[in-house]
Amino acid sequence: MDLCHEDKLRLNVLLAQSLQAVRIDESRMEVHALSEKGEAKVPLHANCKDEKYIRLVKQWLSTNVLGSPGGYPVFLRRWTRMGQARADSLEKLLLLGEPEAVVAVVHANGITNEIARRAWWCAPNAENARCLLANEEVVKDSMGPELASFLVEFLPFEETSRATMQSVRLVLQAGLIDEETKQAIWKRGNRRNTFYVGFLQQCPNELPLTVTAHALYAQLQSLGASLSSTNNVWLKLQQVLSPAGQAAISVFETILKKPNDQDVAVEVFNTLHQYFSVDTHLPVNWRSIEELAAHVQVILASPNKEVAEILKLWPDAEPLLRAILLLSMVSETLLDPVFGVTDSIGSVMRKRIAHLTGPILDQLSVLK
Repeated sequence: MDLCHEDKLRLNVLLAQSLQAVRIDESRMEVHALSEKGEAKVPLHANCKDEKYIRLVKQWLSTNVLGSPGGYPVFLRRWTRMGQARADSLEKLLLLGEPEAVVAVVHANGITNEIARRAWWCAPNAENARCLLANEEVVKDSMGPELASFLVEFLPFEETSRATMQSVRLVLQAGLIDEETKQAIWKRGNRRNTFYVGFLQQCPNELPLTVTAHALYAQLQSLGASLSSTNNVWLKLQQVLSPAGQAAISVFETILKKPNDQDVAVEVFNTLHQYFSVDTHLPVNWRSIEELAAHVQVILASPNKEVAEILKLWPDAEPLLRAILLLSMVSETLLDPVFGVTDSIGSVMRKRIAHLTGPILDQLSVLK
C-alpha cells in the first residue's frame, strides 16, 4: 500500500523547498513543516488505518531524506558508528517527523543554537528543554532564555523530584532568568525543599539567603597569610566559614532533616560531596558511615601536607577539618544498602536513613 496521490504530490512540493524541520500531528493527521519562509501544513488523507498511514508517511519521508525506508534507527546506527555528530546529520534527523529522532538531536554534542531552535519547534517539552540547556552553546545564545522561561513556567507541573531538581539547576545558569524569578523559585522551597537542591548544585555560593559568618571566620582570615594559597583544604575551610558557606550549610541541614523521597536523598548526598570536596584522591564509594568516619580518623592521624600545615598553625581546627573531610567523602553509595531493599518515601524513608543523616547533620553543626 502506498500514500494517496494527493498526499504524495503535496509532500513532494513540500520537500522541494528548503525545509528546516518536520513534525507530524498524528491526532489531526497533519504534516507540519518549518522553513525560512515560515510554517506550512499538509493535511493527510488516509486510505487505511491512521496508525498504518502515519507509518507509511514516515517511511516516505525517510526514503526521500535519508535514501532508506528503514528510517531513523538505521540512520542512527550509521551516524553513531561513524561519529558524524555534524550539523548536517542533525538537520536530516529533524526532517523525519520522528519524535525519537528529535530526542537524539537534543542529546547530541554537536548541537548549535540554530539546531536547538528547530528541535524545539519539533517537540517543545520539558525533557527536551533540559537536554538543550545542558549544552553550553545553547545556554549562551538566544534559545537559552526561551527554554529557561518554559521550564520555570512548567515547574508546578513536574511529576518527579528528579525533574524538578534538574530544571531548577539548569535555569539558574548565568544569564537565563532575572533576580525576581530566582527569588520566586527560592520561595517555593519553603513548601518543598526539593527546589533548594538545584540551588546548592548550581550556585551554592550565591544563595538568596542572608547568614552571618562563623564566629571563627575573622580568626581564620588573620591566619590566612601564613598559609599557601594553593592549600585546597584551607581554601575550603575559608569558604565554609564565610557567610556564603554558612548559608549553604543551613540549606543542607534543611534538606537533610526532611528529604521528600529517595531521589532527593541521593542528590543531596552527592551534592555534599561536590560542595565539600577537597581532594580528588579521597575514596567516595563508602557503604558504611562508620567505616567512613574511621577513615577520616586515619587521615588525621597521618595527615597529608595540606592538613598538617593547617594543624601546625591552628591545632584547634581539627574538629572543623574532620567535618570537612567526612562530608567530602559522602555520596549516594552510603544509601545503597538501604535503597537497594526498599522503595519507601517520606517519613518511613527518613527513619530508615536516620543512621546516615544523623552523623552528617552532626558534622554540619560543627561547621556552623
